[in-house]
Amino acid sequence: MAPERHPDAPAPGELLGAHYEHCFGCGGGQPHGLHLAARAADGVAITAEFTVKPEHQGAPGLAHGGVLTTALDETLGSLNWLLRVIAVTGRLETDFVRPVPVDTVLYLEAQVTAVAGRKIYSTATGRIGGPEGPVAVRADGLFIEVKVDHFIDNGRPAEIQAAMSDPDQLRRARAFEVNP
Repeated sequence: MAPERHPDAPAPGELLGAHYEHCFGCGGGQPHGLHLAARAADGVAITAEFTVKPEHQGAPGLAHGGVLTTALDETLGSLNWLLRVIAVTGRLETDFVRPVPVDTVLYLEAQVTAVAGRKIYSTATGRIGGPEGPVAVRADGLFIEVKVDHFIDNGRPAEIQAAMSDPDQLRRARAFEVNP
């Protein structure tokens, strides 16, 4: 089935923000995290970017492939804000096209390609040198819609309780149905 943007989804151009302060991908509370900034785009699509820091390298002077995969996963996961569902990564296939040097800004674009029941199919591309630059990484993902109980039942109780006590997290959970 063709994906449909939820009528209450963030408007195109709107910054999505972190779904959780301590998320390695998007949270500001992780000193060495990606601090990925995602914005809603037209349709069921987003744009995002992050700067590869020295803390993100694998080979000398180059981004670690796992960090690039994390950036793609975070970008694809952010699409769920536009559907207004809670979903987790079920499968992620990544293609590494060219090396990404430290201090490079990676420009990411992602879109939902299909929705089938609880399954959300999506694709993302990461470019260096700007939104029209050469492709460095690509990914196709399958996300599975879950209920908030998935996190409550499986997360560490102290972190779950802290998130549930945070008024910003509660506001997000109620407004966007995104996991606390």
